[in-house]
Amino acid sequence: MLGSIVHLLRGARVGFVLAREGGLSFVDPYELPTHLRFALKLGRMLERPGLGSGAGPLQRALTRLGPSYVKFGQFLATRPDIVGMSAARDLETLQDRVPPFPQAQALRVVEAAFGKSVQTLFVSFSEPIAAASIAQVHKAHIIDADGTERVLAVKIMRPGVRERFQRDLQVMRFMARVVHTLSPKAERLRPREVVEILARSVMMEMDFRLEAAAMSELAQNTKDDADFRVPKPDWELTARDVLSSEWIDGIRLNDRAAIVAAGHDPKALGLAVIQSFLRHAIRDGFFHADMHPGNLFVDPTGTLVAVDFGIMGRLGLMERRFLAEILLGFILRDYRRVAQVHFEAGYVPAHHSVDDFAQAIRAIGEPIHQRKADEISMAKVLTLLFDITALFDMRTRTELVMLQKTMVVVEGVARSLDPQLDMWTGAEPVVRGWIARNLGPIGRIEGVGRAALTITDVISDIPDLAQRLRRILVRLDESGTGDASRLEGSARFERRRAIWSTAALWAIAVGALVMAFRSA
Repeated sequence: MLGSIVHLLRGARVGFVLAREGGLSFVDPYELPTHLRFALKLGRMLERPGLGSGAGPLQRALTRLGPSYVKFGQFLATRPDIVGMSAARDLETLQDRVPPFPQAQALRVVEAAFGKSVQTLFVSFSEPIAAASIAQVHKAHIIDADGTERVLAVKIMRPGVRERFQRDLQVMRFMARVVHTLSPKAERLRPREVVEILARSVMMEMDFRLEAAAMSELAQNTKDDADFRVPKPDWELTARDVLSSEWIDGIRLNDRAAIVAAGHDPKALGLAVIQSFLRHAIRDGFFHADMHPGNLFVDPTGTLVAVDFGIMGRLGLMERRFLAEILLGFILRDYRRVAQVHFEAGYVPAHHSVDDFAQAIRAIGEPIHQRKADEISMAKVLTLLFDITALFDMRTRTELVMLQKTMVVVEGVARSLDPQLDMWTGAEPVVRGWIARNLGPIGRIEGVGRAALTITDVISDIPDLAQRLRRILVRLDESGTGDASRLEGSARFERRRAIWSTAALWAIAVGALVMAFRSA
């Protein structure tokens, strides 16, 4: 009870700050029930007069609330389905910048992580060069065993940050429950699940070993890509609170003048940005979900380099097929195929009509084909598509919305480098290549192989299941609690069921192989 009162008071403070700084201006009153519409009207009366221009209202409010809410705002910038496109754009530029904590504290964190002095670990260790709510970055030099000197970026966790985030997350969970109670319609947006996703995301960001693993995985996926690379983590100098990785000397992609002056081709870089992102999302199912210009560099060789892997997105095979076929469907103006993909994936309930859904999608696709290619936005198409799907009871898919929002940022970066970039022409080779590889004959045969392995695993478990059943029967018999004839009959039944299960599984496997070879 006392905890609920504390959360209520803290939640009331959050609501007051949002109202005072104009953060409620983005809420559409027509989407609210009568009682919440009245509460919104009262909240809007608390707005400070003369807010003026400059930073957006949500930016002001969340910055005033502190680092946890700044991080929450950055997360919501990837969820326009919750806050709306206008608010999401306002949050895109939310700066996670706070004063650095003292150098002495940073040195203590490093020494506690590795049990050695900073002087022993590094040849030199700079003052902080960048600071955010979770961590700050230092530049350091080390000497390898072979005498090679290397430059590292050392990211250090801010002391006490975990405890503060845990406290603020409890308030967010409480507020999500309140929203659900006051407005059951909000369940389609799943506010409680959104907070839990944020909690997992932040907790993963607060273990730098996991960020190093994400960096390593993306590096492994892209090792053969000629136009994109990832810094290498230094595992010997990485711990929960410290992340050391290769220092990147390069030009940020938001400095087009410097890129041109260095002799790089902005048009080639713009194409590399969009194709790299699509390769990561469609080919690998693992993508950098925070690809703003501050996290993207071009190195002296002209290669695109990404940094900061705290926010990553994943797509399963079904979602990757969904994305590839949707993009190709829009490229080819095959709207019925786009609609069918939604139904095949189970994203739109079966009681709706595929033809009606295809008609709604045509309303998105046809207008864009009347414009010049360099004016068409893939991200805008996906945004409109998700708006349409709300009319057909499609539940919010967090991974797809994060993908769509990342694509908005990626398109902005690519077109800042090449305003005439044709996104669709650039995307087509990546999309067609993936579809040909994964949905063609080779992909179908590989799919059958994976299914056969799964069936084999199930079959191989049957002897173990039989042994466990036998042990249970023996224990029951020894305890004297079972009737011998009844137990014997149960054993015979289980043996028969195991035999028929095995036969059925083999029949399924053979049938799957026959269908696959016929379709191939």
